[in-house]
Amino acid sequence: MAHVESEESDFRRARGTGTQSVYTVLRKEILDMTLPPGDALEEVRLSERFGMSRTPVREALLRLSGEGLVTTLPNRNTIVSQIDFAALPTYFDALTLMYRVTTRGAAQRARAEAMGDIRKRQEEFAAAVTARDALAMIEANREFHVAIAELAGNSYYTAFFSRLLDEGRRILRLYYRTFDDRLPRQYVDEHEEMIAAIERREVELADKLASKHAEQIVKQIQDYLARDLNDPIDLSAG
Repeated sequence: MAHVESEESDFRRARGTGTQSVYTVLRKEILDMTLPPGDALEEVRLSERFGMSRTPVREALLRLSGEGLVTTLPNRNTIVSQIDFAALPTYFDALTLMYRVTTRGAAQRARAEAMGDIRKRQEEFAAAVTARDALAMIEANREFHVAIAELAGNSYYTAFFSRLLDEGRRILRLYYRTFDDRLPRQYVDEHEEMIAAIERREVELADKLASKHAEQIVKQIQDYLARDLNDPIDLSAG
C-alpha cells in the first residue's frame, strides 16, 4: 500500500514539474513577444514540442489564462491574448502609482545592508543597456523595481507591482524597437538617482524621482503608439 502511495506521489510531482516547465517557457515567450498576440496555442503541438502528455500542457494554459496572457475562444481554441491598448491609460495610472509608493516606501525603510540586491539589479540593467539586449533590459528593469518594492516591505504592493511590470513587458518590447534597442542612457542615470535618494532616506525626493521616471516612460510609450495609429504595429518581429 505504501508503495502504491509513493508511486502516486511521484506521478503528481512529475506532472506538477511538467506543468511548471511548460508554464515557465510559454510565459517567457509570450512576455518577450516570441509568441505574438493572436498566435494559436494548440495542445497537441505543444504536447509534441515539450514531449509530454496534454494534461500538464492544459494545466499550464489554465494558469496563463488566469494571468490574462492567453485566451480561450468559443471554439475552445487557445491563443496568445491580444494587447488591450484601450486599457493602457488605466494601466499607466496604476503603474505610476506603484512606482511612487514602492520607491517612497523603500526610502522610509532604507538601510545599508538591504541595498545590495538593488545595486546588483542596477548593474545588470546597465550592462544590458550597454549590450543593447532588449530582453535583458526588460528583465533587469523589472527585477530592479521589484527589489525596491521588497525593501519597502508591503507584500501586497510587491505582488501587484510585479504583475503590472509583467503585463507591461510586451509594451516595453515594442517601445525598445523604436530605439533599435539603443535605450537612452538616461534610464540608467535615473535609476542611480533613485538609489541615491533611497540610501539618503530622502522620502519626498524619492517619490518625486519615481514619479518623473514613470511619467516620462509613459509619455514616450504613448507618443510611440500615437505615431503608429495609421500604421500597423508589427507584433511578430523578434
